[in-house]
Amino acid sequence: MKRALFACCLLFSGAALAENPHVEGDAEAGASKAAVCAACHGPQGNSVNPQWPSLAGQHATYVYDQLKAFKSGDRQNAVMMGQVTSLSDQDMRDLAAYYAEQEAKPRTGAEEAVDIAQPLWRAGDGERGMPACSGCHGPAGVGNAGAGYPRLAGQQPEYTAMQLRAYRDGNRGKGVTGQMMQHVAQNLSDEEIEALASYAAGLQPAR
Repeated sequence: MKRALFACCLLFSGAALAENPHVEGDAEAGASKAAVCAACHGPQGNSVNPQWPSLAGQHATYVYDQLKAFKSGDRQNAVMMGQVTSLSDQDMRDLAAYYAEQEAKPRTGAEEAVDIAQPLWRAGDGERGMPACSGCHGPAGVGNAGAGYPRLAGQQPEYTAMQLRAYRDGNRGKGVTGQMMQHVAQNLSDEEIEALASYAAGLQPAR
């Protein structure tokens, strides 16, 4: 079973690279449409509220897919579902293109998180059937645009921890990637979730 999950992760990643279409959005048009989004996601997509994610530098494919998920109801959040109601498909593409072009501000992870998070990030835990976080999100936390795996470097750690708990508790997890994250998160303790969220936030991708 564990080997099958590892294989599924690798196979799905390759399939997504081939099947995920390019997001054909207009970043300039997205800039004007993003004015209302700044109230929660911050100027140029750099959130100042730990409860809301930074979108700056996030892959356009991921942002677009999440906006569609909120609009369809596959992902539940009362505020976001209200915001996307009036968005057209092109609006969502334009917003995704805009945020992908913004520069993410770096964050600093907690030093005490390293000992707990780094082994899981780099190598996972074979005994618990957990693949390395870096396998999907990259050694530097920049994710994988083609496969739809999000950037976590520079993200609000509180928000990342909140999402990991949502996966663990079964409150998030639609689709194949969501099920994969549920499987990973269900084996994480609260301490590990907090450490991973802080560690990922502090990763410094090369410019």
